[in-house]
Amino acid sequence: MSVFEDLRNGKSYDIRDENYLREAHGEMRRCRHLCWKINQTDPYDRESIITLERELLGGLPEGTFLTPPFQIDIACCMKLGRNVFANHGLTAMSIGTIIVEDGVMFGPEVGLFTVNHEPHNIRVIMTKEIHIKRNAWIGARVNILPSVTIGENAIIGTGSVVTHDVPDNCVAVGVPAKIVKEV
Repeated sequence: MSVFEDLRNGKSYDIRDENYLREAHGEMRRCRHLCWKINQTDPYDRESIITLERELLGGLPEGTFLTPPFQIDIACCMKLGRNVFANHGLTAMSIGTIIVEDGVMFGPEVGLFTVNHEPHNIRVIMTKEIHIKRNAWIGARVNILPSVTIGENAIIGTGSVVTHDVPDNCVAVGVPAKIVKEV
């Protein structure tokens, strides 16, 4: 079983562990290099950006585009659906797995964080998946924390910090985000 599968199944890892260093850091180096190449590409050379995004993500579903600059640290743990759009500044710490379904839109500077550190030993990490369902709209500068599911057609208001699940067809705003209405 790989480090990524172990983490997805709830195992914690010491970041000094030999297997963690080999697998996770190897993928981080690959992703850092490809993100750098993407982020250095002329923004009007969409074809080159898409080619590099395909390499980074192991394929790119129809209609999906991530606007550079962005940073994805563990792209092998990020699954994107069709017609996903991310505005500039996306940060994805995806070692715990991020699943983004069809039609999701991200505003500028969104942060997706699947990893945290053990409070009593900060060298130990633990992860939880983030799942964003179909047609959700994530506003600018939203941060989504580990173990959160954003429901289908949900809207997350600008600047919110999402610490708990948001049901389908709901609008959530604030720090921490709270549901304010249904759509």
